[in-house]
Order: sequence, then C-alpha cells, then structure tokens
Amino acid sequence: MPQRESNLMKSAKNILQPEHRALKTGLLVLDDCNTLSFAAAVDPMRAANRLADRPAFDWDYVTAGDSPARLTSMLQVPGVPLARFEQCELMIVVAGFQLARHARPSLLSGLRRIAGTGAAMAGIDGGPWLLAEAGLLDGHAATTHWEDLENFAIRFPQVDVRPDRFVASDTRLTSGGATPAIEMMLHVIAARHGAGFAARVAGLFLYDGPQPATRPQSRLGHHRHTALTARAHALMEAALDDPLPLAEIARQLGSSARSLQQQFRLRLDTTPQDHYLQLRLAEARRLVTDTDMPLMQVAMATGFTSQSSFARAFRTAHGLSARDLRASRATAAE
Repeated sequence: MPQRESNLMKSAKNILQPEHRALKTGLLVLDDCNTLSFAAAVDPMRAANRLADRPAFDWDYVTAGDSPARLTSMLQVPGVPLARFEQCELMIVVAGFQLARHARPSLLSGLRRIAGTGAAMAGIDGGPWLLAEAGLLDGHAATTHWEDLENFAIRFPQVDVRPDRFVASDTRLTSGGATPAIEMMLHVIAARHGAGFAARVAGLFLYDGPQPATRPQSRLGHHRHTALTARAHALMEAALDDPLPLAEIARQLGSSARSLQQQFRLRLDTTPQDHYLQLRLAEARRLVTDTDMPLMQVAMATGFTSQSSFARAFRTAHGLSARDLRASRATAAE
C-alpha cells in the first residue's frame, strides 16, 4: 500500500521560495515520452544556468531501469536507474504513452521512496498519472493532459483534478503538456530567482511569457477565436457524446445561429457544424489509437448514432477506417 501523503510530507521542503543555490533535480525520463515534453523540462533549466551568475539547476537524468529511455522520436536518453538514484530536491517525471505498462510496482515504490526523502515531485504530460498511481497526489490539486483529464478524475478520486495548464500544490507540480511544462518551469525559476530573471529565460525562447496557469487546456488553439467562437468551442467540447444543435448553442451564448455562422466563417474559415464534427472526429481518433474501447462505444462517445455513419465520417476525415487504424498502431507497437 502507498504511504499516506501526511507521512511523506514531514520533511518536505518548499522549493518555491527565493534561493540562489542550485536546485538539485532528478529528471525521470520514461520510454515513449514526447521529445517536446522532455525538452520543455530540460531547456528552461539549461537556459537558467546560462543566464545566471551561478548554476540555477543541477540535474541528473534518471531511467526506469538499466536501459536508456527511448523517446517517441527514437532519441535515447541514458541515465541513472531509479533503483540506484538516491536523492534530489525536485523529481520531475516525464511520461507520454503506455502509462499502464510503466506503472510497475518497482517504479511506483521508487517514486514513493524519493518523495519520502522530502523531495518535491513534478509530473509532465503523463507524469501526473504515475505520481497519482503512487499515491503522491492524494489531497492535492493536480492536472494532466486534457485527453486524460476525465479518466484521471475517475481513477483518482482523492486528487483535486483541475483542467488548468499547470498546477502548483505545495510540493507537487503537474502540467498538462509541453508548453504548459515550460510555464511550470518558469514558475519555479521565478519563485527562486525572481520574475525578471524568469522573463530573461523566457526571452531566450522568444516566448512572450506564461499564460495564466488556471486557463483551461483545450483540444484546439484559441489564437484565431473571437470571444463568441471560443465560448461555442467550449460548449462543443463539453458535449461530444451528445452534440448540441446549433440553435441551442446560439441560445446558450445569447446569440443567433446566423451570427455564429458568420463568426466561424470570418475567423476560422469553417462552419460551426463542421468545427463540431472535427472535434468529435479528433476525439474518436484518440479513443481508437490510445484506448481499447470497442468501436461501437467510440462511436457513441463521440455522438454518432450508428456504426455506419461513424465509419463513413471517420474514413473521410482520417483516410482509413477506425479498425484499420487501430490494427496499424498495434502492428507498429510490436
């Protein structure tokens, strides 16, 4: 059984306070994590060290076992096996796919051991899922990638699940993906070295600065949206399994269907109906490739009333059937 959080927190140190000494960090990199998520953790530390008059971070790469971690780009990251890694002040877990395979008892006990030394624990992309499996997010606010938020909340009822881009909760930090991970790392840098220094680090990436941590994650970017289309988009995302009629969306927004049509045409070069369909089909593709859900359930979860209508729409959108896509992914994984 996992140790309870109250025991793990006894000697925990708050890393989010002014401190010029280098932060001793362990970066646990797991197979099948995204290269961008990995870089989002490493490059802010590297940039901070470049700009500081003394090292801001001192980090080691850590792996689940003796072999190097292989990223989805096929890059390999050698590191210290977790079983032999002794101590750090911040442990960052970077994970992507195959989370159930990674959640072995040895890895979860290793995370609990590191947390038991008083280290702050952070998760990026799929990392929060593994921290939660280890019992290390119980009683904390946390987030994970938007694709997994609903299942995450169901699986871990003791976690206060938020749709935020990143969440800092005492000595637990979690982010929903690569760009929010940069923002999370800048948050750590700002807390330890000041907002001005963090802004200089952000400037090295030509990054205009972090978004509010509490801004919800979304399947699609909002840079072309108006306030009206963004609100319509949010309503659509919340009702993928039971699509709302356009008139009902307009009514909830205090608008007219005609105005909504015009705004989508003007700003997104599409119709609200097609935008809604693309959201549903994007979610269908995720469920087909990332879960074992039966295809009929995938169809129902994305608002299709029949298997045949789902099959036609899926093939038109993605160029092959859902069954063939799932089979091709399974073959590639062998």
